[in-house]
Amino acid sequence: MPGRTCAPGGDFPGARNVHVGVQRKDRPGELLGMHAGDAPSAEWTLECVATRTDDGVELRGEYIQNRLGGRFVYLSWVTVGRDGAATMFRRAKLMFDAIPSGVLDAALRSGRLTARLRLTDAKGHPLCAHVRPPLVEWRAERAE
Repeated sequence: MPGRTCAPGGDFPGARNVHVGVQRKDRPGELLGMHAGDAPSAEWTLECVATRTDDGVELRGEYIQNRLGGRFVYLSWVTVGRDGAATMFRRAKLMFDAIPSGVLDAALRSGRLTARLRLTDAKGHPLCAHVRPPLVEWRAERAE
C-alpha cells in the first residue's frame, strides 16, 4: 500500500487521506471494501458468474466492468474528506484478458480465481492504469 498520504511527483499531484476500494459496475461512486492507504494489506471477494463462450470464458458480476478492450475490475483510489465524501483521483484496471487460460480453467474447477499484486507503483504512488502480469499474479485456488 502506498500510504495514507502520497507526495506529488511527475504527473501525480499528491493526495491525503488515501483509500482504495473496488468500483461497482458503471457506478464510480459506489466502492466495495474501502481500505486506508496505510493498511498492511487489502482484500476483496467478488462474486461472479463464469460462462463458456466461443471466445473462451466470460466473467460477469456486479463489480466486473465491460468496456471496449475487455472485461476488468477497477480498483479506485480516493481521498476521503472531513465530511466522509470520497473523491476519486486514480484507478487501476485489473485486466481479465491477461489471465492465463490454464489458470482460468483451473479456477472454474476449483471455484476461486485470485489476483495478487502490490498496490504501489515503482514511484511509490498508488498503482494505476492497465494492470497485467508481471504486476499481477493470477492463481486458481480452492473455494472456502
